[in-house]
Amino acid sequence: MRGDRRWYADAASRSFILRAYLPRLALLNLVWEVAQLPLYAIWREARPTTIAYAVAHCTVGDVMIGTVALVAALILNRAGEYARWPMRRIAVLTAALAVSYTLLSEFLNLALGSWAYSPWMPVLPWVGVGLAPLVQWLTVPGAALWWAGSDSRPL
Repeated sequence: MRGDRRWYADAASRSFILRAYLPRLALLNLVWEVAQLPLYAIWREARPTTIAYAVAHCTVGDVMIGTVALVAALILNRAGEYARWPMRRIAVLTAALAVSYTLLSEFLNLALGSWAYSPWMPVLPWVGVGLAPLVQWLTVPGAALWWAGSDSRPL
């Protein structure tokens, strides 16, 4: 990398992740979690406090998924300084990693009974996983990256 600093050693990269990407990722996921509530059985079956806890819990989990997916994408792309990130490639890989994790997580949690879908959830027939959580991870990380970087550089 001809003397370039790695992303984790670059102050601009850390600042972008912590001050720009993560807050936007959290906000977008919070909105998504609230919007997709009717697609889960908890919407009809639980008390409001239980629903509020589930939304908070899922949003924190989403931020963790989005953070790990971004870090893995940065590692796999051998990203250097923030100004030189291949943003489109990082956004696509972040989404692909998050979707892969979500497919497994949804499948396992449904099988274990950790949660259930309402009849309104569109489900992929070959795996039985809901479409909404997959669309979430196809859109939210890229939107958060774009929004976070829109002030400083285009995707």
